[in-house]
Amino acid sequence: MGAMGAAEPLQSVLWVKQERCAVSLEPARALLRWWRSPGPGPCAPGAVHCVKRASHHRWKWAQATFWSADEQLCHLWLQTLRELLESLTSRPKHLLVFINPFGGKGQGKRIYEKKVAPLFTLASITTEIIITEHANQARETLYEINTDSYDGIVCVGGDGMFSEVLHGVIGRTQQSAGIDPNHPRAVLVPSTLRIGIIPAGSTDCVCYSTVGTNDVETSALHIIVGDSLAIDVSSVHHNSTLLRYSVSLLGYGFYGDLIKDSEKKRWMGLVRYDFSGLKTFLSHQYYEGTVSFLPAQHTVGSPRDKKPCRAGCFVCRQSKQQLEEEQKKALYGLENAEEVEEWQVVCGKFLAINATNMSCACPRSPRGLSPAAHLGDGSSDLILIRKCSRFNFLRFLVRHTNQDDQFDFTFVEVYRVKKFQFISKHVEDEDNDLKEQEKQGFGQICHDSTPCNCSASRSSWNCDGEILHSPAIEVRVHCQLVRLFARGIEEAS
Repeated sequence: MGAMGAAEPLQSVLWVKQERCAVSLEPARALLRWWRSPGPGPCAPGAVHCVKRASHHRWKWAQATFWSADEQLCHLWLQTLRELLESLTSRPKHLLVFINPFGGKGQGKRIYEKKVAPLFTLASITTEIIITEHANQARETLYEINTDSYDGIVCVGGDGMFSEVLHGVIGRTQQSAGIDPNHPRAVLVPSTLRIGIIPAGSTDCVCYSTVGTNDVETSALHIIVGDSLAIDVSSVHHNSTLLRYSVSLLGYGFYGDLIKDSEKKRWMGLVRYDFSGLKTFLSHQYYEGTVSFLPAQHTVGSPRDKKPCRAGCFVCRQSKQQLEEEQKKALYGLENAEEVEEWQVVCGKFLAINATNMSCACPRSPRGLSPAAHLGDGSSDLILIRKCSRFNFLRFLVRHTNQDDQFDFTFVEVYRVKKFQFISKHVEDEDNDLKEQEKQGFGQICHDSTPCNCSASRSSWNCDGEILHSPAIEVRVHCQLVRLFARGIEEAS
């Protein structure tokens, strides 16, 4: 008869079932340890499907088989395990799945059918599948349908597909709560629906930054076991109008010009990002403007403390509690932190202005744009890259691919903020002296007496891969507004 002993939590078990015939024992870390009885006689086999951890934060499906000469005892084990698994209320039972068949390399549908659907079936998860046919279909659908019957929303695609679902989930939640999202100071209501990401895009930044890998099987297993991770979301406004939400990168200058140029070259496929990146780097445009920001005094640490956000992050938990205390004080009129704290203002010419709510790690940049950014601390890392030579800017970019500190330059400034505003010099000139701006004709005149490469036109904002044309924006971080089927990047064991 097999023997049972706790080797790993129930959380690692996906499902159990009775086998018709004995199969070889596969190595796995699961709920059970067992051995086969050396004695003769018929055996009743059962299979435990579980999670096996692999290298580089990857999870793999594994199966282990146990035997018992007592068939009734085997059935009892199986039934007990099934009841325990069904008692885990955090696990999804019914999911709505959006598949983008065009994103990345156009393999979204095949990836889901070959790698994800079999695992969902194994875990007895039922699904409703929508294959999108046009942009924003997922967002529109989430506004229209009743989502109460779903335990979560899964998107199969890249960061663009995730952004669609994100906007649909947040927008629908605010609509139901009667919140006006166009008000820059509105307190947004968190959604109870979790979002799962099956990576099938070109960068998969959000997935990589929250799981530690863009492996499809790993993401599917995080969904099955019911992991939950609350992440920050930034709202981007212009003149009291909501433009978009951002969870990863909000970039002006270099990254804005890059994404704008790449959109004109979609026919090139994924190589368009490399081509546009090189072209943007060689153009070396910089833009003059003013950045105002409110420092995030509620959180501990700094963008340069070399302490990355990890699963069960203490900084995120503590920051959430601190922000809740501040909101309670403001609600009862005791104190408004934003009125007490002082805004800081930085003016100048910038090659890039980046705001990151997460590390923005990806396979090409394993540490990301801001390695110590936290997923749920209610802040954004504001990175200002001032005018410098091409060589120095290249040095800055190269450091994103290695272990060197990319902030260790005199022309780079980084701040942890909970709110910021930006207005380009181009807009300031229009507001101050419209007639003089019209006389300039071919562009603005810099205050510096030396020649410069200030662009005659404005740059654009790269908002999680989407283009925003407004040069004047107001950004506010909403702490832990949405939840993902993830747990954060786990520490290497």
